Amino acid sequence: MRTYGQYCGLARSLEVVGDRWNLLIVRQLLLAPARYRDLIDGLPGIATNLLADRLRDLEAAGVIERQLAGEGSVVHYALTPWGAELRQPIASLICWSTPLMLRGPGGDAFRVEWLTLAIPALLGSRIAIGERAAIGLDVGGPLLQLHATSHGFDVGRRDDRELAAVLRTEPAFALGLAANALSLDDATAAGLVEIDGDESAVRGYFTAETLK
Repeated sequence: MRTYGQYCGLARSLEVVGDRWNLLIVRQLLLAPARYRDLIDGLPGIATNLLADRLRDLEAAGVIERQLAGEGSVVHYALTPWGAELRQPIASLICWSTPLMLRGPGGDAFRVEWLTLAIPALLGSRIAIGERAAIGLDVGGPLLQLHATSHGFDVGRRDDRELAAVLRTEPAFALGLAANALSLDDATAAGLVEIDGDESAVRGYFTAETLK
């Protein structure tokens, strides 16, 4: 492992997760433990030999571990409890990235699953946790579900709970709404979003007051 030779928490953290692709591997494993081929699919652009090297380094550092699961005891990679503590730093970087995201995706690859980390991070940085009705997010692919919990906001595949409304839009606009970089009124007037159901339930997430 390369070292900065500095007795500094940031320097030592970057020695572990600062190499290219490391934090994106952690992002994927925050979604769920994953097989090697799942990581290849979720990390468009990474070379297979580089992924193997990064997984080996992160495992040696104690950030990830191997688990055996399913028929035939297939190897899955998962975060250790210490590795899972990277959720908050990654959420902070997602919030910090808002000005970089305003230009839209361009030709960059995108996976809908990435929104399940980004939207809770953006909402959690600016609105107070409170009871809110669950709503659906139709941004392409499987319908996602957004709801409030006692510890924050959760986005994932739909379960059996009732949805008060469904918001249909493109991923870039969903991120803009969550970051408060795009107002729901402006998005609706411009035809960038459609709402089926109780509009006030959608406003409970995307027009709530910003935290002081």
